[in-house]
Amino acid sequence: KDLPTTLPDELTIAAITEREDARDALVLREGLIIEQPSIKHLPEGCIVGTSSPRRLSQLKYLRPHLAIKELRGNVDTRLRKLDAGEYDAVILASAGLRRHGLAHRISASLEIEEMLPAVGQGALAVETRGQDEEAISILALLEDADTRAACTAERALLRALGGGCQLPIAAHAIAQGNHLRLLGLVAETSGETIIRDSLAGVSSQAERLGNELALRLRERGAESLISGITL
Repeated sequence: KDLPTTLPDELTIAAITEREDARDALVLREGLIIEQPSIKHLPEGCIVGTSSPRRLSQLKYLRPHLAIKELRGNVDTRLRKLDAGEYDAVILASAGLRRHGLAHRISASLEIEEMLPAVGQGALAVETRGQDEEAISILALLEDADTRAACTAERALLRALGGGCQLPIAAHAIAQGNHLRLLGLVAETSGETIIRDSLAGVSSQAERLGNELALRLRERGAESLISGITL
């Protein structure tokens, strides 16, 4: 998800491996007693940690009366701050927790419809020199076609919107064979306005689908949101 949408001419993405769980995860402080581990059931005024504008805007939209507090650091640092009582809950990427052997810390996986993930979340890209045919040939063994199509669509949407990780833009595609469904979202950081749309088509046209959905989001008002954020 942190890979620039436009690569230098001399570099290429040689492989994208099979995607881990792309969803965000809710991690609750030990001892916090709620009816059900979910955003919906967090008590009013509950302190939730995140440093992501994407998560922030969706959280505020879903639960405007939660107390959102900035959260920085690597996975271990963020969990340590939670365990120290600085937060009641934090939201992290499920993939990061699972890859660190911390899946047991996930209190609830947030469904895509509730919290749309970041572009490329959960996927690993292997970047190499574009002319290194030997490396590209070897790395091709790691390629997952469905994940490649999904990430291509998501990255095309982000590129067409002109956004990066500092903007509340989210997208997630699901590719199965030659069928692909792409969901996209642009929001105000305040969470007052969220514009979302989806598009389905063939996986072989993933780039076009990403560009087309970006255009549709712009036509529905995303243009003014993006301009307002970048000013």
